[in-house]
Amino acid sequence: MTKVGFISLGCPKNLVDSEVMMGILAREGYELTPRADEAEVLVVNTCSFIEAAQKESVDAILEMAEHKKFGAAKKLIVAGCLVERYRDQILEQVPEVDAVVGTGEVERILEAVEGDLRVLPAEPPAFLYHDLTPRVITTPRHAAYIKIAEGCDHPCTFCIIPQLRGKFRSRRFESVVREAENLVASGAREITLIGQDTTSYGEDLGLRDGLAQLLEKLAAVDDLLWVRFLYAYPNRVTQKLLDTLAAHPRLAKYMDMPLQHASRNVLARMKRGSHGDAFLKLLERMRTTIPGVAIRTSFIVGFPGETEADFAELCDFVRAAKLDWMGVFEYSDVDNAGSFGLDAKVDPETIRDRRDQLMAIQKKISRERLRAFRGEVVTALVEGASKDNPLVWEARIEGMAPDIDGKLYLTDIELPTGQTASAGDVARVEVTKTDAYDLIGRVVEILPARIRDNPSQISPMPPAERLTRISTGAPLRVLG
Repeated sequence: MTKVGFISLGCPKNLVDSEVMMGILAREGYELTPRADEAEVLVVNTCSFIEAAQKESVDAILEMAEHKKFGAAKKLIVAGCLVERYRDQILEQVPEVDAVVGTGEVERILEAVEGDLRVLPAEPPAFLYHDLTPRVITTPRHAAYIKIAEGCDHPCTFCIIPQLRGKFRSRRFESVVREAENLVASGAREITLIGQDTTSYGEDLGLRDGLAQLLEKLAAVDDLLWVRFLYAYPNRVTQKLLDTLAAHPRLAKYMDMPLQHASRNVLARMKRGSHGDAFLKLLERMRTTIPGVAIRTSFIVGFPGETEADFAELCDFVRAAKLDWMGVFEYSDVDNAGSFGLDAKVDPETIRDRRDQLMAIQKKISRERLRAFRGEVVTALVEGASKDNPLVWEARIEGMAPDIDGKLYLTDIELPTGQTASAGDVARVEVTKTDAYDLIGRVVEILPARIRDNPSQISPMPPAERLTRISTGAPLRVLG
Protein backbone atom coordinates (compact mmCIF):
# COMPACT_ATOMS: atom_id res chain seq x y z
CA MET A 1 0.00 0.00 0.00
CA THR A 2 1.12 3.56 -0.69
CA LYS A 3 2.28 5.23 2.54
CA VAL A 4 1.09 8.75 3.37
CA GLY A 5 2.49 11.02 6.08
CA PHE A 6 0.77 14.10 7.49
CA ILE A 7 1.97 17.27 9.17
CA SER A 8 -0.82 19.35 10.67
CA LEU A 9 -0.08 22.85 11.87
CA GLY A 10 -2.12 25.39 13.79
CA CYS A 11 -5.31 25.06 15.79
CA PRO A 12 -7.55 22.08 16.65
CA LYS A 13 -9.90 23.14 13.84
CA ASN A 14 -7.09 22.48 11.39
CA LEU A 15 -6.30 19.20 13.13
CA VAL A 16 -9.86 17.97 12.50
CA ASP A 17 -9.42 18.78 8.79
CA SER A 18 -6.24 16.68 8.80
CA GLU A 19 -8.06 13.82 10.52
CA VAL A 20 -10.77 13.94 7.87
CA MET A 21 -8.23 13.85 5.04
CA MET A 22 -6.48 10.93 6.73
CA GLY A 23 -9.79 9.14 7.10
CA ILE A 24 -10.63 9.55 3.41
CA LEU A 25 -7.24 8.15 2.36
CA ALA A 26 -7.35 5.30 4.89
CA ARG A 27 -10.78 4.29 3.58
CA GLU A 28 -9.33 4.00 0.08
CA GLY A 29 -6.53 1.70 1.20
CA TYR A 30 -3.66 4.10 1.80
CA GLU A 31 -1.37 3.36 4.75
CA LEU A 32 -0.77 6.20 7.18
CA THR A 33 2.81 6.37 8.36
CA PRO A 34 4.26 8.33 11.27
CA ARG A 35 7.65 8.58 9.56
CA ALA A 36 8.32 11.31 7.02
CA ASP A 37 11.35 9.47 5.66
CA GLU A 38 9.29 6.46 4.55
CA ALA A 39 6.21 8.29 3.27
CA GLU A 40 5.65 8.14 -0.48
CA VAL A 41 3.12 10.97 -0.23
CA LEU A 42 3.52 13.90 2.18
CA VAL A 43 0.68 16.25 3.11
CA VAL A 44 1.33 19.53 4.94
CA ASN A 45 -1.86 21.08 6.33
CA THR A 46 -0.90 24.71 6.86
CA CYS A 47 -1.86 27.62 9.11
CA SER A 48 -1.79 31.24 8.01
CA PHE A 49 -3.53 33.08 10.85
CA ILE A 50 -0.54 35.14 12.04
CA GLU A 51 2.92 35.86 10.69
CA ALA A 52 4.67 33.29 12.91
CA ALA A 53 2.26 30.56 11.82
CA GLN A 54 2.71 31.46 8.16
CA LYS A 55 6.50 31.28 8.48
CA GLU A 56 6.23 27.92 10.20
CA SER A 57 4.03 26.64 7.40
CA VAL A 58 6.53 27.71 4.75
CA ASP A 59 9.39 26.13 6.70
CA ALA A 60 7.48 22.85 7.00
CA ILE A 61 6.74 22.81 3.26
CA LEU A 62 10.40 23.38 2.42
CA GLU A 63 11.51 20.71 4.89
CA MET A 64 9.14 18.16 3.36
CA ALA A 65 10.31 19.17 -0.12
CA GLU A 66 13.75 17.87 0.87
CA HIS A 67 12.23 14.43 1.45
CA LYS A 68 10.94 14.50 -2.08
CA LYS A 69 14.39 15.38 -3.40
CA PHE A 70 16.39 12.89 -1.36
CA GLY A 71 13.94 10.50 0.34
CA ALA A 72 11.14 8.11 -0.49
CA ALA A 73 8.53 10.80 -1.14
CA LYS A 74 7.22 10.98 -4.69
CA LYS A 75 4.45 13.52 -4.10
CA LEU A 76 4.06 16.60 -1.89
CA ILE A 77 0.65 18.17 -1.27
CA VAL A 78 0.00 21.45 0.55
CA ALA A 79 -3.38 21.95 2.18
CA GLY A 80 -5.17 24.39 4.46
CA CYS A 81 -5.20 28.09 5.16
CA LEU A 82 -1.98 29.06 3.39
CA VAL A 83 -3.48 27.69 0.17
CA GLU A 84 -6.44 30.07 0.49
CA ARG A 85 -4.00 33.00 0.47
CA TYR A 86 -1.28 31.86 -1.94
CA ARG A 87 -2.84 29.14 -4.08
CA ASP A 88 -0.93 29.78 -7.30
CA GLN A 89 2.24 31.16 -5.70
CA ILE A 90 2.89 27.94 -3.77
CA LEU A 91 2.97 25.92 -6.98
CA GLU A 92 5.06 28.53 -8.78
CA GLN A 93 7.66 29.10 -6.06
CA VAL A 94 8.01 25.56 -4.70
CA PRO A 95 8.20 23.28 -7.74
CA GLU A 96 8.33 20.19 -5.53
CA VAL A 97 4.67 20.76 -4.61
CA ASP A 98 2.40 18.61 -6.77
CA ALA A 99 -1.03 19.88 -5.68
CA VAL A 100 -2.75 22.33 -3.36
CA VAL A 101 -5.97 21.68 -1.42
CA GLY A 102 -7.81 24.62 0.16
CA THR A 103 -9.93 24.60 3.31
CA GLY A 104 -13.05 24.13 1.19
CA GLU A 105 -11.57 21.21 -0.76
CA VAL A 106 -10.73 18.84 2.08
CA GLU A 107 -12.89 16.05 0.66
CA ARG A 108 -10.87 16.17 -2.60
CA ILE A 109 -7.61 15.03 -1.01
CA LEU A 110 -7.91 11.69 -2.80
CA GLU A 111 -7.89 13.41 -6.20
CA ALA A 112 -4.78 15.34 -5.19
CA VAL A 113 -2.97 12.20 -4.03
CA GLU A 114 -3.92 10.22 -7.14
CA GLY A 115 -2.87 12.97 -9.50
CA ASP A 116 -6.22 14.17 -10.82
CA LEU A 117 -6.10 17.50 -8.99
CA ARG A 118 -3.34 20.08 -9.06
CA VAL A 119 -5.05 23.38 -8.35
CA LEU A 120 -8.65 24.59 -8.31
CA PRO A 121 -9.80 28.16 -8.92
CA ALA A 122 -10.20 30.12 -5.70
CA GLU A 123 -13.81 29.96 -4.51
CA PRO A 124 -15.42 30.76 -1.15
CA PRO A 125 -14.91 27.69 1.07
CA ALA A 126 -18.13 25.77 1.65
CA PHE A 127 -17.03 22.30 2.84
CA LEU A 128 -18.47 21.01 6.12
CA TYR A 129 -17.83 17.46 7.28
CA HIS A 130 -20.51 15.32 8.98
CA ASP A 131 -20.78 12.22 11.16
CA LEU A 132 -20.47 9.83 8.19
CA THR A 133 -17.31 11.50 6.87
CA PRO A 134 -14.29 9.19 7.38
CA ARG A 135 -11.98 10.46 10.10
CA VAL A 136 -8.87 9.12 11.83
CA ILE A 137 -8.62 10.44 15.39
CA THR A 138 -5.04 11.40 16.23
CA THR A 139 -5.61 12.69 19.75
CA PRO A 140 -5.41 10.19 22.62
CA ARG A 141 -8.39 7.82 22.61
CA HIS A 142 -9.96 9.35 25.71
CA ALA A 143 -10.23 12.94 24.36
CA ALA A 144 -11.43 14.15 20.95
CA TYR A 145 -12.49 17.31 19.16
CA ILE A 146 -15.73 17.83 17.25
CA LYS A 147 -15.95 20.75 14.86
CA ILE A 148 -19.55 21.97 15.09
CA ALA A 149 -19.28 24.92 12.71
CA GLU A 150 -16.98 26.38 10.10
CA GLY A 151 -16.18 29.90 8.94
CA CYS A 152 -17.05 33.23 10.54
CA ASP A 153 -19.21 36.29 9.82
CA HIS A 154 -17.65 38.69 12.35
CA PRO A 155 -15.84 41.72 10.86
CA CYS A 156 -12.81 41.83 13.25
CA THR A 157 -10.18 43.94 11.52
CA PHE A 158 -7.20 41.88 12.77
CA CYS A 159 -8.59 38.56 11.50
CA ILE A 160 -8.67 36.94 8.05
CA ILE A 161 -10.55 33.78 9.07
CA PRO A 162 -13.63 34.74 6.96
CA GLN A 163 -11.32 34.86 3.94
CA LEU A 164 -9.61 31.58 4.83
CA ARG A 165 -12.64 29.62 6.02
CA GLY A 166 -15.65 31.24 4.39
CA LYS A 167 -18.98 32.31 5.84
CA PHE A 168 -20.25 30.89 9.11
CA ARG A 169 -22.09 27.61 8.68
CA SER A 170 -23.27 25.14 11.32
CA ARG A 171 -23.34 21.39 11.16
CA ARG A 172 -26.71 19.72 11.58
CA PHE A 173 -27.71 19.16 15.18
CA GLU A 174 -28.29 15.42 14.77
CA SER A 175 -24.96 14.94 12.98
CA VAL A 176 -22.99 16.42 15.88
CA VAL A 177 -24.81 14.28 18.44
CA ARG A 178 -24.24 11.10 16.40
CA GLU A 179 -20.54 11.87 16.06
CA ALA A 180 -20.27 12.40 19.81
CA GLU A 181 -22.00 9.07 20.47
CA ASN A 182 -19.65 7.34 18.01
CA LEU A 183 -16.58 8.83 19.66
CA VAL A 184 -17.77 7.80 23.11
CA ALA A 185 -18.41 4.28 21.81
CA SER A 186 -14.75 4.26 20.73
CA GLY A 187 -13.50 5.25 24.18
CA ALA A 188 -13.70 9.05 24.40
CA ARG A 189 -14.30 10.38 27.91
CA GLU A 190 -14.02 14.05 26.99
CA ILE A 191 -15.27 15.90 23.92
CA THR A 192 -14.29 19.45 23.05
CA LEU A 193 -16.55 21.35 20.66
CA ILE A 194 -14.72 23.76 18.38
CA GLY A 195 -15.55 26.34 15.73
CA GLN A 196 -14.42 29.87 15.01
CA ASP A 197 -17.40 31.10 17.06
CA THR A 198 -19.15 28.20 18.77
CA THR A 199 -21.61 30.56 20.46
CA SER A 200 -23.16 31.37 17.06
CA TYR A 201 -23.91 27.69 16.50
CA GLY A 202 -27.30 27.10 14.91
CA GLU A 203 -28.13 30.73 14.07
CA ASP A 204 -27.88 29.95 10.35
CA LEU A 205 -30.17 26.97 10.89
CA GLY A 206 -32.83 29.04 12.62
CA LEU A 207 -31.98 27.76 16.11
CA ARG A 208 -32.19 30.11 19.06
CA ASP A 209 -29.61 29.36 21.74
CA GLY A 210 -28.42 26.53 19.50
CA LEU A 211 -25.25 25.89 21.48
CA ALA A 212 -27.19 25.60 24.74
CA GLN A 213 -29.57 23.12 23.09
CA LEU A 214 -26.68 21.08 21.72
CA LEU A 215 -24.87 21.01 25.06
CA GLU A 216 -28.02 19.89 26.83
CA LYS A 217 -28.34 16.98 24.41
CA LEU A 218 -24.67 15.99 24.75
CA ALA A 219 -24.92 16.15 28.54
CA ALA A 220 -27.18 13.08 28.32
CA VAL A 221 -24.60 10.91 26.50
CA ASP A 222 -23.59 8.05 28.78
CA ASP A 223 -19.91 7.47 29.64
CA LEU A 224 -18.89 11.06 28.96
CA LEU A 225 -16.96 12.75 31.74
CA TRP A 226 -16.81 16.26 30.28
CA VAL A 227 -18.10 18.22 27.32
CA ARG A 228 -16.48 21.61 26.80
CA PHE A 229 -16.51 24.19 24.03
CA LEU A 230 -13.92 26.72 22.90
CA TYR A 231 -13.98 30.17 21.30
CA ALA A 232 -17.04 31.91 22.76
CA TYR A 233 -17.82 35.37 21.38
CA PRO A 234 -18.63 37.75 24.28
CA ASN A 235 -21.85 39.22 22.91
CA ARG A 236 -23.17 35.72 22.13
CA VAL A 237 -22.90 34.46 25.72
CA THR A 238 -26.55 34.29 26.80
CA GLN A 239 -28.04 33.61 30.21
CA LYS A 240 -29.56 30.45 28.75
CA LEU A 241 -26.07 29.21 27.87
CA LEU A 242 -24.77 29.93 31.37
CA ASP A 243 -27.79 28.30 33.00
CA THR A 244 -27.29 25.20 30.86
CA LEU A 245 -23.63 24.90 31.87
CA ALA A 246 -24.59 25.24 35.52
CA ALA A 247 -27.37 22.64 35.33
CA HIS A 248 -25.52 19.60 33.93
CA PRO A 249 -22.60 17.87 35.69
CA ARG A 250 -21.11 16.54 32.42
CA LEU A 251 -20.74 20.07 31.00
CA ALA A 252 -17.31 21.34 32.01
CA LYS A 253 -17.48 24.45 34.14
CA TYR A 254 -15.12 26.21 31.77
CA MET A 255 -15.45 29.24 29.50
CA ASP A 256 -12.98 30.11 26.76
CA MET A 257 -13.86 33.62 25.59
CA PRO A 258 -11.26 35.66 23.66
CA LEU A 259 -11.81 39.31 24.63
CA GLN A 260 -8.87 40.73 22.58
CA HIS A 261 -8.61 43.97 24.62
CA ALA A 262 -10.27 46.07 27.32
CA SER A 263 -9.84 49.58 25.93
CA ARG A 264 -12.93 50.99 24.20
CA ASN A 265 -10.63 52.81 21.76
CA VAL A 266 -8.74 49.68 20.69
CA LEU A 267 -11.84 47.49 20.58
CA ALA A 268 -13.53 50.02 18.32
CA ARG A 269 -10.57 49.89 15.90
CA MET A 270 -10.77 46.11 16.05
CA LYS A 271 -14.51 46.31 15.27
CA ARG A 272 -15.18 44.23 18.35
CA GLY A 273 -17.31 46.72 20.28
CA SER A 274 -17.84 46.71 24.07
CA HIS A 275 -15.26 47.68 26.72
CA GLY A 276 -13.60 46.52 29.93
CA ASP A 277 -16.38 47.51 32.34
CA ALA A 278 -18.92 45.51 30.33
CA PHE A 279 -16.57 42.53 30.30
CA LEU A 280 -16.18 42.69 34.08
CA LYS A 281 -19.95 42.59 34.48
CA LEU A 282 -20.13 39.59 32.15
CA LEU A 283 -17.42 37.79 34.13
CA GLU A 284 -19.30 38.49 37.34
CA ARG A 285 -22.48 37.05 35.82
CA MET A 286 -20.61 33.93 34.73
CA ARG A 287 -19.16 33.37 38.19
CA THR A 288 -22.48 33.97 39.89
CA THR A 289 -24.36 31.58 37.62
CA ILE A 290 -21.64 28.90 37.50
CA PRO A 291 -19.82 28.71 40.85
CA GLY A 292 -16.22 27.61 40.38
CA VAL A 293 -16.18 28.22 36.64
CA ALA A 294 -12.69 28.47 35.13
CA ILE A 295 -12.42 31.35 32.67
CA ARG A 296 -9.83 31.66 29.93
CA THR A 297 -9.35 34.58 27.58
CA SER A 298 -6.77 36.00 25.20
CA PHE A 299 -5.65 39.49 24.30
CA ILE A 300 -3.81 41.17 21.45
CA VAL A 301 -1.17 43.74 22.41
CA GLY A 302 0.35 46.30 20.11
CA PHE A 303 -2.70 46.72 17.90
CA PRO A 304 -2.40 49.84 15.68
CA GLY A 305 -3.36 52.89 17.69
CA GLU A 306 -2.86 51.22 21.09
CA THR A 307 -1.51 54.00 23.31
CA GLU A 308 0.18 53.76 26.68
CA ALA A 309 -3.16 54.70 28.24
CA ASP A 310 -4.94 51.91 26.35
CA PHE A 311 -2.37 49.38 27.49
CA ALA A 312 -2.58 50.62 31.08
CA GLU A 313 -6.35 50.12 30.90
CA LEU A 314 -5.81 46.56 29.73
CA CYS A 315 -3.39 45.88 32.60
CA ASP A 316 -5.89 47.28 35.10
CA PHE A 317 -8.59 45.05 33.62
CA VAL A 318 -6.45 41.92 33.96
CA ARG A 319 -5.71 42.75 37.61
CA ALA A 320 -9.42 43.26 38.30
CA ALA A 321 -10.68 40.26 36.29
CA LYS A 322 -8.44 37.69 38.03
CA LEU A 323 -8.74 35.26 35.16
CA ASP A 324 -7.87 31.60 35.57
CA TRP A 325 -6.04 31.34 32.24
CA MET A 326 -4.85 33.97 29.79
CA GLY A 327 -3.00 34.07 26.50
CA VAL A 328 -1.38 37.12 24.91
CA PHE A 329 -0.72 37.50 21.19
CA GLU A 330 1.66 40.05 19.72
CA TYR A 331 -0.05 41.93 16.91
CA SER A 332 1.45 41.34 13.47
CA ASP A 333 0.35 42.86 10.18
CA VAL A 334 -1.39 40.63 7.65
CA ASP A 335 -1.58 42.27 4.24
CA ASN A 336 -5.24 41.49 3.52
CA ALA A 337 -6.60 42.11 7.02
CA GLY A 338 -8.59 45.26 7.73
CA SER A 339 -6.04 46.43 10.31
CA PHE A 340 -3.23 46.43 7.73
CA GLY A 341 -4.20 49.92 6.53
CA LEU A 342 -4.63 51.44 10.00
CA ASP A 343 -2.24 54.15 11.11
CA ALA A 344 -0.27 54.54 14.37
CA LYS A 345 1.54 51.20 14.21
CA VAL A 346 3.31 50.09 17.40
CA ASP A 347 6.97 49.09 17.05
CA PRO A 348 7.88 45.40 17.62
CA GLU A 349 10.06 46.04 20.68
CA THR A 350 7.23 47.85 22.45
CA ILE A 351 4.83 45.05 21.53
CA ARG A 352 7.14 42.40 23.02
CA ASP A 353 7.61 44.49 26.17
CA ARG A 354 3.86 44.88 26.60
CA ARG A 355 3.30 41.17 26.18
CA ASP A 356 5.90 40.43 28.87
CA GLN A 357 4.36 42.98 31.23
CA LEU A 358 0.87 41.56 30.81
CA MET A 359 2.00 37.98 31.28
CA ALA A 360 3.93 38.96 34.41
CA ILE A 361 0.71 40.35 35.90
CA GLN A 362 -1.20 37.21 35.00
CA LYS A 363 1.52 34.92 36.36
CA LYS A 364 1.03 36.33 39.86
CA ILE A 365 -2.74 36.00 39.56
CA SER A 366 -2.50 32.42 38.30
CA ARG A 367 -0.11 31.41 41.08
CA GLU A 368 -2.48 32.81 43.68
CA ARG A 369 -5.58 31.18 42.19
CA LEU A 370 -3.94 27.76 41.90
CA ARG A 371 -2.67 27.97 45.48
CA ALA A 372 -6.30 27.52 46.60
CA PHE A 373 -6.17 23.92 45.28
CA ARG A 374 -3.41 22.91 47.69
CA GLY A 375 -4.62 20.11 49.94
CA GLU A 376 -7.83 19.62 47.92
CA VAL A 377 -8.89 16.30 46.37
CA VAL A 378 -9.99 16.88 42.77
CA THR A 379 -11.42 14.79 39.95
CA ALA A 380 -8.97 14.46 37.05
CA LEU A 381 -8.68 12.81 33.65
CA VAL A 382 -5.37 10.94 33.46
CA GLU A 383 -3.46 11.70 30.25
CA GLY A 384 -0.43 9.41 30.52
CA ALA A 385 3.31 9.72 30.95
CA SER A 386 4.73 13.22 30.49
CA LYS A 387 6.65 13.80 27.29
CA ASP A 388 9.08 15.99 29.23
CA ASN A 389 9.72 13.47 32.02
CA PRO A 390 8.51 9.87 31.66
CA LEU A 391 8.81 9.39 35.43
CA VAL A 392 5.97 11.88 35.92
CA TRP A 393 2.43 11.46 34.62
CA GLU A 394 0.05 14.16 33.48
CA ALA A 395 -3.64 14.74 34.11
CA ARG A 396 -6.16 17.56 33.79
CA ILE A 397 -8.95 18.82 35.99
CA GLU A 398 -12.26 20.16 34.73
CA GLY A 399 -10.89 23.69 34.48
CA MET A 400 -8.02 22.73 32.16
CA ALA A 401 -8.61 22.39 28.41
CA PRO A 402 -6.35 20.01 26.44
CA ASP A 403 -3.15 21.47 24.96
CA ILE A 404 -4.06 25.00 26.10
CA ASP A 405 -3.96 25.42 29.86
CA GLY A 406 -1.76 24.13 32.65
CA LYS A 407 -1.54 20.51 33.78
CA LEU A 408 -1.88 18.41 36.89
CA TYR A 409 1.38 16.47 37.28
CA LEU A 410 1.08 13.13 39.09
CA THR A 411 4.01 12.03 41.23
CA ASP A 412 2.31 8.80 42.28
CA ILE A 413 -0.24 6.84 40.22
CA GLU A 414 -0.25 3.62 42.27
CA LEU A 415 -2.67 2.97 45.12
CA PRO A 416 -1.77 0.97 48.26
CA THR A 417 -3.82 -1.90 46.78
CA GLY A 418 -1.40 -2.09 43.84
CA GLN A 419 -3.93 -0.69 41.37
CA THR A 420 -2.28 1.73 38.94
CA ALA A 421 -3.88 4.54 36.96
CA SER A 422 -3.80 4.32 33.16
CA ALA A 423 -4.26 6.90 30.41
CA GLY A 424 -7.96 7.67 30.08
CA ASP A 425 -8.80 6.78 33.68
CA VAL A 426 -10.78 9.17 35.83
CA ALA A 427 -9.10 9.55 39.20
CA ARG A 428 -9.37 11.42 42.45
CA VAL A 429 -6.13 13.28 43.06
CA GLU A 430 -4.84 14.97 46.19
CA VAL A 431 -3.11 18.21 45.22
CA THR A 432 0.14 18.42 47.19
CA LYS A 433 1.88 21.37 45.52
CA THR A 434 1.03 24.23 43.19
CA ASP A 435 3.05 26.33 40.77
CA ALA A 436 2.36 29.39 38.62
CA TYR A 437 0.46 27.44 35.98
CA ASP A 438 0.43 23.80 37.09
CA LEU A 439 -0.70 21.55 39.93
CA ILE A 440 1.17 18.59 41.45
CA GLY A 441 -0.54 15.72 43.20
CA ARG A 442 -0.95 11.98 43.79
CA VAL A 443 -3.72 9.59 42.86
CA VAL A 444 -5.81 8.52 45.87
CA GLU A 445 -8.67 6.78 44.06
CA ILE A 446 -9.32 5.42 40.56
CA LEU A 447 -12.98 5.73 39.62
CA PRO A 448 -14.56 2.74 37.85
CA ALA A 449 -15.42 3.07 34.17
CA ARG A 450 -18.40 1.43 32.54
CA ILE A 451 -17.30 -1.52 30.39
CA ARG A 452 -18.98 -1.88 27.01
CA ASP A 453 -19.70 -5.29 25.51
CA ASN A 454 -19.15 -4.24 21.91
CA PRO A 455 -16.97 -1.15 21.64
CA SER A 456 -17.32 0.58 18.28
CA GLN A 457 -14.36 0.58 15.91
CA ILE A 458 -15.66 3.20 13.51
CA SER A 459 -12.97 5.74 14.43
CA PRO A 460 -9.53 4.13 14.02
CA MET A 461 -7.08 5.75 16.40
CA PRO A 462 -3.29 5.44 16.20
CA PRO A 463 -1.49 5.06 19.54
CA ALA A 464 -0.97 8.34 21.37
CA GLU A 465 2.81 7.99 21.21
CA ARG A 466 2.65 8.41 17.44
CA LEU A 467 1.66 12.02 17.90
CA THR A 468 4.62 14.25 18.70
CA ARG A 469 4.20 17.90 19.59
CA ILE A 470 6.96 20.29 18.59
CA SER A 471 6.84 23.67 20.33
CA THR A 472 7.87 26.40 17.92
CA GLY A 473 6.36 29.73 16.89
CA ALA A 474 2.91 28.11 16.66
CA PRO A 475 1.68 24.62 17.58
CA LEU A 476 2.98 21.99 15.19
CA ARG A 477 1.64 18.45 15.19
CA VAL A 478 3.62 15.78 13.41
CA LEU A 479 2.57 12.15 13.14
CA GLY A 480 5.88 10.58 14.01
